[in-house]
Amino acid sequence: MGSGPADDESQGVTIQPSAVIGLLIALVVLGVGVFFPTPDGVSPSAQRALAVFLTALILWLTRPLPYVVSSIFCVVLLFGLGTVDSFAAAATGYTSTLVFFLLLLLLLANTISSVGLDVRLAERLLVAERSPARTFRSIAGSVLALALVMPSAMARAVTFIPVVERLTTRFGPSEGFERGSYLLLGHVNPIASMALMTGGGMALVTSEIVNESVRTVTWVEWAVMMLPPTVGLYGLTTVAAGLFADIDDAKRAETVGSPSTDEEPEPVTRDQYIVGGVTVGAVLGWVVGSFVGLPTIVPAIVAVAVLALPGVEIITAEDIAEVSWGIIFLIGAMLSILDVMEATGAITLVVDILTRWIPFAALTQWQVVLALLTIAVGIRILFSTGSAAIVVILPIVLEFGGVFGVDRLHLALSVLLVVGSTTILPFNTTAVLVSMDRGPLSHHDVARFGVLTMLLSLVVVAVSWLVYWPLVS
Repeated sequence: MGSGPADDESQGVTIQPSAVIGLLIALVVLGVGVFFPTPDGVSPSAQRALAVFLTALILWLTRPLPYVVSSIFCVVLLFGLGTVDSFAAAATGYTSTLVFFLLLLLLLANTISSVGLDVRLAERLLVAERSPARTFRSIAGSVLALALVMPSAMARAVTFIPVVERLTTRFGPSEGFERGSYLLLGHVNPIASMALMTGGGMALVTSEIVNESVRTVTWVEWAVMMLPPTVGLYGLTTVAAGLFADIDDAKRAETVGSPSTDEEPEPVTRDQYIVGGVTVGAVLGWVVGSFVGLPTIVPAIVAVAVLALPGVEIITAEDIAEVSWGIIFLIGAMLSILDVMEATGAITLVVDILTRWIPFAALTQWQVVLALLTIAVGIRILFSTGSAAIVVILPIVLEFGGVFGVDRLHLALSVLLVVGSTTILPFNTTAVLVSMDRGPLSHHDVARFGVLTMLLSLVVVAVSWLVYWPLVS
């Protein structure tokens, strides 16, 4: 994630104009926050904390620096500008359970992929089908099933892309099947990650913020509240992808079958047995832990420790080095900044500013919720990961919810559903970017279907909020 790709001809570096502009804007914003007079009613610490917050957003959006560097830079700014009394107070986000839990989940997801267990599961889940539409539905069900044990939408997309390519070859010319499948892997696939608290980064970030700001939610309680809405939304968006791509249900191909029917399947390896058993054990640990008060991070660290034991050594130092440290540092930095903003009153300042722009006091409660979800979508479009967008917007949205008497737990889950279903630009979701690169999708396809999935998420939120969540919460 440097400033630009290498230029082979000049042996230099191609600097992206957006990165340079972003760096300049970030410096200007920081300078204004530090050197301009403080408005009446605003403390210098709150103004500087807000300046660091805006500086961080600009740096992360334009990426003139790697995420790790820009994240550490912003944490150091909190201490260097005197917004807090110690560096420890500036780096509180890195002591959060979320940072370590996310690291553990990434290691588990990478391990499932590295031993080939994901491919084996994918091929076993797919059954022989004879029409593109039935095969498409089979892929959708397989992706959803794999999501329950593999907390990475990107890994699932990479797993199923070769499967789709082989099936497309067998069907012959079938643009509808191919387009629909890549919409499924790009747009619909990440939705499945919201069903479980440990289903992916977005769910994990949301649960941590809810636990800190609203109330404690156990793994089982999350599953009860989110599994039905997520599966419902997943089903709706799957149907929408099939209709959007106009998949032919009448076409038959006698040679089509499971991707594994070309040759005898290889025997399950020792590593696959171990990883499968450890993963199932972790899931059981989360279920049992919800009833006995065991922290959700404990089964995760036990699973990773077992896979790294001498004699097992499925997780090695190389695996740890390949983790997406940029995202981990970004989330830690943003949690640190939000803690400082809360302590200095900067979040209250943001709420006051937004209240002046939007007449929340004149709106009914459902209009307030819709306005907050609209703001969340607007911020989501700017980010390349849903996790980063949620960690930025959710604390502010929950602050609004508290001010206007909105149920904050339901509001948090609604933000997750809508943000997790919104991909307007290809870079908004890595799975969409990969699917667009490998499949026959255009920018227009991505944007139109992204708007459709967002609208469907609003329908599911409305039904959940009015009917389902009051019954189970």
